[in-house]
Amino acid sequence: MKSLKKVELHLHLEGAAPPGFIRALAAEKHRDIGGIFDERGAYAWRDFKDFLRVYEAAASVLATPRDYARLLSEVLAQCADQGAIYAELFVSPEFCGGTDLPAWRDYLAAMEEAAAQAERDGIASRAVLTCIRHFGPERARKTAICAAETSGGWVAGLGIAGAEDVGELADFAWAFDCAREAGLGLTAHAGEWRGPQSIRDALALGVSRIGHGIRAVEDAALLRDLAERGITLELCPGSNVALGLVQDWAAHPIARLADAGLRVTVSTDDPPFFHTTLSQEYQRLADAFGWAEAEFRQMNLWAVDAAFCDPTTRTRLRKELT
Repeated sequence: MKSLKKVELHLHLEGAAPPGFIRALAAEKHRDIGGIFDERGAYAWRDFKDFLRVYEAAASVLATPRDYARLLSEVLAQCADQGAIYAELFVSPEFCGGTDLPAWRDYLAAMEEAAAQAERDGIASRAVLTCIRHFGPERARKTAICAAETSGGWVAGLGIAGAEDVGELADFAWAFDCAREAGLGLTAHAGEWRGPQSIRDALALGVSRIGHGIRAVEDAALLRDLAERGITLELCPGSNVALGLVQDWAAHPIARLADAGLRVTVSTDDPPFFHTTLSQEYQRLADAFGWAEAEFRQMNLWAVDAAFCDPTTRTRLRKELT
């Protein structure tokens, strides 16, 4: 499956950091973060709450623009190795200067340089600036301002991630309105831990994509609405299996969602945390549902249609896929 050209829409930059990269960076900085790894050197977490703790501990080692540029180069190289020709990365100004706009600009400049080099090497990318739900709506406003003030070019969208059981999506309407006025694409994590209503709440924010959204399968009316609107789902099956949201790959609702007429795409979320790669996601879906290149090509074309990139890039990507 590595040779198949792919598009990834749902990838958290810090969550894609290889454990070895984080350990090496911690050693350079003389930081002791050994408590977040198991005896094999992999990330060690127990449940979703603990996953967030480990994620944020790993991200704490990334403290300078150069750190983020190095990480982005590493992650995009790994994406390219998996056959990806385009990736959108969730990046939070919370971790890049604490949502201070001048500091964010410094981080962004470093990452833009790394992204430009990666594109010359064959993989294009864009950033979806990400509000952290459990940090609250006031801090999300600052993230949205960072997004609006640096929109265009590499910064292409705004999203929201984090603990889905904290607060309500309506509390973040100001941030999404701000991003929409700046011309940014909108997406939101929903329907992962909470039920179908959380997806309706995301739609009320004006998003064109839903991160995860697997709980939509529980509501036939919602499925029809999503299909009619052409909403794209950023599905991450390996993540859902690893977190225990679904029992196994064969039980994942991706096939039922596709059969209901929804635009489904495949991404890895936080691959080293969930012991997966983009190629492994495709192979496991092929094994579970008998899908072949034709099905995956359609999903990647849907992903290109839903991408927050410029029309020129979209046209080029479609040509590469077909």
